Amino acid sequence: MRPLLTAGLRARLSETADKTDHAGEPDREVLAALRASGLLGTAVPVRHGGAGGDAVAVNRVVEEIAQVNPSVAIIAFQHFAVSARISEWGTEEQRERWLPRLADGTWLAASAWSETGAGAAKRNLASGGKRLADGRWRLDGSKTFTTGAGVADLYLVLVQTARPADAGTGYGADGQTFFLVEADNPGLVPELGLDLAGMRGSATGLIALDGCVVADADRLGPAGGAASIIAGVRESGASLGAVSVGIAQAAFDLAVCHAKGHGLLDLPGVRHRLVDLATRVETARAVVAGAGARTSGAPGLTTLHSKLHASVAAEEICLDVARTLGSAGYREGAPIGRLLADARGIAFMGPTNDLCRDLVAAAWTG
Repeated sequence: MRPLLTAGLRARLSETADKTDHAGEPDREVLAALRASGLLGTAVPVRHGGAGGDAVAVNRVVEEIAQVNPSVAIIAFQHFAVSARISEWGTEEQRERWLPRLADGTWLAASAWSETGAGAAKRNLASGGKRLADGRWRLDGSKTFTTGAGVADLYLVLVQTARPADAGTGYGADGQTFFLVEADNPGLVPELGLDLAGMRGSATGLIALDGCVVADADRLGPAGGAASIIAGVRESGASLGAVSVGIAQAAFDLAVCHAKGHGLLDLPGVRHRLVDLATRVETARAVVAGAGARTSGAPGLTTLHSKLHASVAAEEICLDVARTLGSAGYREGAPIGRLLADARGIAFMGPTNDLCRDLVAAAWTG
């Protein structure tokens, strides 16, 4: 299958992965190259200037980026997710206003859903939105673990706009509303204050909403109806498991390179161990591909399974590769250490692995 990334972009992403991991901040020049690549239009309909790609296409692009730079892959995944939500739930004016710029890379999008105390299910939001007398909304509060903070041009922000009637049993709660907030809004202040162990080049940080006033035309979907939008996200088949597959492939490639460089491929035990690793990578890839194809009887559950399986497999594969490399993988700055830290981070990204388990189990009991 022909690679989607050009050799030049792939090389630039690879070169900056270690640098951004050390610095703990994104490489804006590399993000500019991603913007100019045309890949950011993957999830945007053709009539709005994009490629019209489905979840299969999104997962493939994300996996390829993750093989060389998982941090940038997470940024791209969030961009695709916001693009898809606008395509599905936006008004025609919203689509015409934002999608062409998201498609050609002029703008980069990010999600701001999480916050301290809300829990993995995002049911107890402290950030709120109040409708003003003139019809606009004032948003106040803070969001955390926002990937793309400070580098995005458009944020999909989740706030509580009405008292929930019930706590809910899924992801999100009633009375929550999504707003699309542009980065130049003076009431939105990003801060890269999170010193993460992995995904250190992903610009994952905090967002402060301080008297952030937006028009009602910036509301995405019905007021108080964000839970319906959230519930439909996993039905799309786009899976964070694609990032994990890319990481697992990168770790496997390190193991093969090490074995070749040390003349170990002549040993049957080494060859068999590498084959077992390759099979686990291919299994994770197949599960993610199945989620993207949406051919199962329950596509949403398949997407949850794909995220769970691929993220757990990637971490285990990275650990096995680290053992295979021996002392070569135990040095400060060794690529396998970065990949392992990145792989672990996927488990905490929404929906977290524990929430995935809860959501799958709820399907049996509900």
